[in-house]
Amino acid sequence: MGLGGSWDDTPITAQDSVVAEKAIEAALDAGITYFDHADIYTLGKAERVFGEVLKNNAGLRSRITLQSKAGIYTRRGASSNVYNNSKEYLVHQVEQILDRLQVNYLDVFMVHRPDPLMDPKEVAEAFRSLKKQGMVHKFGVSNMSMHQMNSIQEHCDDPLVANQIELSLAHSLVVDAGVLVNRSNRQDFNGVEGLSEYMQKHQMAIQAYSSLAGGRYTGNSNAMSEGDKQTIDLLSQTAEKYTTTPAAILLAWLFKIPGNVQPIIGTTNPDRIKACKDAVDLELSREDWYNLWISARGESIP
Repeated sequence: MGLGGSWDDTPITAQDSVVAEKAIEAALDAGITYFDHADIYTLGKAERVFGEVLKNNAGLRSRITLQSKAGIYTRRGASSNVYNNSKEYLVHQVEQILDRLQVNYLDVFMVHRPDPLMDPKEVAEAFRSLKKQGMVHKFGVSNMSMHQMNSIQEHCDDPLVANQIELSLAHSLVVDAGVLVNRSNRQDFNGVEGLSEYMQKHQMAIQAYSSLAGGRYTGNSNAMSEGDKQTIDLLSQTAEKYTTTPAAILLAWLFKIPGNVQPIIGTTNPDRIKACKDAVDLELSREDWYNLWISARGESIP
């Protein structure tokens, strides 16, 4: 979502193109071949600049998995985004996405947010139409509870393949909900109770956005609490123990969660992308996994 420059109508610059090409090259060098987009990222410019890289690199499309999302009108309400998961809108947005990316199809298309006015039958019809026309191969959702996914899945021909949610060491509600059953606590889990188990049962991937917590533990944050400082110290010690980077440990922490967790790396900085490379080969011990989680929580578990 960081490609394409600013979130306004400023045209894409030559430098934006250079940033995109270097980020994609760094990802491929690190073994990353799955790229996530959305129609609203930098108001469409992220997809457009990515499309230029695809156009200029013959054969690249066949080497990668390409995913995008739609369903959000940016700033169309009273100083707010609003949602639209109607069939007409979703199909039209996919057409626009393909045009910007300069490709014939998406490997995966996701509904970006749950729309209170959503008709799940209509969403399924949109999926059916997009697949029949060859524009999309597989489908998923983003930011949805298991009940919302169920309501869509009941009308779909194909299984949903993924749900994209925020998940990181700093935002571990999905994990927390599983251990605080029947406990008095101050947390509101916002619909994620049972979500991890549901995803495992239905063989769906959890795509974890903000997987590096916006740099909270890797030196990209200026507002650190004492608790954060303690977690940063522990993360640094753990990275030294495994002879890797703190970023790789943060991703390895996610990979250890049961099921198919796919961390999304939001950075466009080649060095930061490279710092994540070791994650897939790391196996944190149970003790190290728990120590990091408890430190980030700021309180012990029962």
